[in-house]
Amino acid sequence: MKIAYVFGTRPEIIKLAPIINKTTKKNSTLIFTGQHYDFEMSLRFIKELGLRSPDYKMKLTKIQNTTSDRATQTGEIILKLAKILTKVNPDSVVIQGDTNTVLAAAIASIKCGIPVSHVEAGLRSYDWRMPEEHNRIAVDHISEILFAPTKQTANILKNEHVHGKIHITGNTSIDAVSEFAKQAEKKSTLKIDQDFVLATIHRGENVDNKKTLQSIFSGIIHSKANFLLPSHPRTIKRLREFGLYEKINNSKNVQLIPSVGYFDMLNLMRKCTFILTDSGGIQEEATSPLISKKVLIARKSTDRQEAVNAGLAELVGTNSKKISQIINKTLNNPTPASKKTPYGNGTSSKQILKILKKRFS
Repeated sequence: MKIAYVFGTRPEIIKLAPIINKTTKKNSTLIFTGQHYDFEMSLRFIKELGLRSPDYKMKLTKIQNTTSDRATQTGEIILKLAKILTKVNPDSVVIQGDTNTVLAAAIASIKCGIPVSHVEAGLRSYDWRMPEEHNRIAVDHISEILFAPTKQTANILKNEHVHGKIHITGNTSIDAVSEFAKQAEKKSTLKIDQDFVLATIHRGENVDNKKTLQSIFSGIIHSKANFLLPSHPRTIKRLREFGLYEKINNSKNVQLIPSVGYFDMLNLMRKCTFILTDSGGIQEEATSPLISKKVLIARKSTDRQEAVNAGLAELVGTNSKKISQIINKTLNNPTPASKKTPYGNGTSSKQILKILKKRFS
């Protein structure tokens, strides 16, 4: 079996790490597209998680997050990746998630005659505003092997009559928490003594819209909770651009800190009272028995409905008044309804590799 892993963003690195760590340079190739060109959002996590250095690293044209830029970035990855894949000629290309890197890798692979294996297949928000929704639907219908994290996502794929073979494996985000939680406790450099609610806001449909971004942060500021907010570079850029940064930075209940590594984030999740986020990965990670924190989802839709159904997460939208009300309500009872994650038992990476070996050996 010869596998090529293609990744370009923080969540892809984290969720592929448990699989990559179970393969070697002899039977796998690591290809980093550079979609997250910022070291703090990409290569930092490769180093932190102890992954070997990628065999191929792309340098992409820096984008400004416009629609045309995203299309150009996807095309640029396809062009560069096609040359690499032709040279490497793997049995399968393994991709994870729903980024531009994932879409580009799927297109390049199928055009090169290489089967696509999609980790975390079948997620749907049914929200066409999200670029990730376009990507994941296209990739699921291109893929030869689909690793669905839950029965619900597998049913979505079946109902869409996808071409590839569907396997329910759980989500590798739970594997990653299980593998790295102890290291995180020892290696985290952040020292936080006070009670806090952890917040992360970074998704394009939230931060690129001034009205939406202002509404979310207004809800945070006017709540009774004290927030710690690791700041995504894109979020800080938009706060400054929209004239909101000083108000947030000077507020009494919000502490903005620079973006943090995976170990620090795991430690913050473990120590916080609960979480307010628009991150998909954090919605999953927080359900791990090693973290087990209630999550408030600052979005109009979610592609992790299983956590909501299990009472582990709550969709709060982007209305400031509603956000404040639910934050204050959750302060009184932050305990999640269950300690059982819907995303598997931490053996997803082993299951995925077993399936790949059976198919390509």
